[in-house]
Amino acid sequence: MTQGEVFDCIIVGAGPGGLQAAIYLGRYNRNVLLIDRGGGRTWHARHIENFLTQKVISGPEIIRAGLEQARHFNVKILKGEVLRLGKKTWFEVGTGEMTFLARFVIVSSGAGDNLPPIENVHKFLGTFFFTCLDCDGYRTTGRKLAVIGNSLKTVHLAFAMKKMYTRDITLILYFLEPPEEYAELLREENIPFLTGRPARIVGEEKIEAIEFQDGRRVECEMIMSNFGYKLNDDFLAGLDLRRDREHFKYVTNSAYESSLTGLYIVGPLTGNDQAIIAAGEGAAAAIDIKKRLLEY
Repeated sequence: MTQGEVFDCIIVGAGPGGLQAAIYLGRYNRNVLLIDRGGGRTWHARHIENFLTQKVISGPEIIRAGLEQARHFNVKILKGEVLRLGKKTWFEVGTGEMTFLARFVIVSSGAGDNLPPIENVHKFLGTFFFTCLDCDGYRTTGRKLAVIGNSLKTVHLAFAMKKMYTRDITLILYFLEPPEEYAELLREENIPFLTGRPARIVGEEKIEAIEFQDGRRVECEMIMSNFGYKLNDDFLAGLDLRRDREHFKYVTNSAYESSLTGLYIVGPLTGNDQAIIAAGEGAAAAIDIKKRLLEY
């Protein structure tokens, strides 16, 4: 990398979307820089079972293999955190005191789970404590499950988990009292529910129970948490990008280009938080950039 070098594309984030885009653009013999701070949501995934051809694979395995594959196609990889992103003649991507220039940018910076402040959460995260129905719901099949959260979405999640995975469910809401029509449906579905703040998860090798601040205990083998997630998008704050109705996710076209020409956004910032979907989005963005670069 040289001072003033203009990359064909800078990719922010080495998740499945960013890595897939890097591999495609590298195979087009383009000058690509991938910047990754490490420790993303995929990195913490212990068991990915819904990725084509992989009976089970961990997030770290996907990332390590993806980085190796990207390097094979001469993608430059930099460990660092992107703190700012702007556009003048070129896109300007800043990491600390360094600024890199690019014709196009793909953002694949992902999201972080909102984890409740419960003792031992990290001990069981990804093995017996889950945050995503699509990712890990299957692993609760036939098990004694606690669904925790504090919204009507949490109630709907409990219904969905019972329909698909297990009949043995306890719903725990922090302080939300479900409306009577929901309470009646819960009773009809034989889903016990209670309110209160869990203090810690009890168990050594496996989860045995949730213990509340007031001393109550709910026996369970697994926990599905429903507190949402935060987008890793602070560095986009200075850009006036189009967002959805909730002003949460970013709106893109069919090739994942945002409302700012040349800036593409893939992964949970714009759609589903699934590794295989993000990879497809990264490929689509890279193919579109390939076509655009041929116009230079």
